[in-house]
Amino acid sequence: MSIDLKTIKHISKLSRISVDEKRAGKLADDLNSIFEFIEKLNELKTDDVKPLTSIAETTLKFRSDEIKSKNIREQIIKNSPEDNEDYFVVPKVIE
Repeated sequence: MSIDLKTIKHISKLSRISVDEKRAGKLADDLNSIFEFIEKLNELKTDDVKPLTSIAETTLKFRSDEIKSKNIREQIIKNSPEDNEDYFVVPKVIE
């Protein structure tokens, strides 16, 4: 696949980005080199390679869920800018 100036102009029009001729030429060269690299990657034989979730072979440590704090609801609601006993009230941010 080869990207030309016409394609760059079309992409810039679709994305509503103005691109001058000099910049368009540079973008075309950059995109073409990216596509060439992708084609090289497609040539790699990966049939016997198992998918990875991480490059480090570690196992996660499991822990039991424990509640470590007391019921501090009243203390939290005391910090509310407005008085309310049911929930935390903050000033309006969006008009």
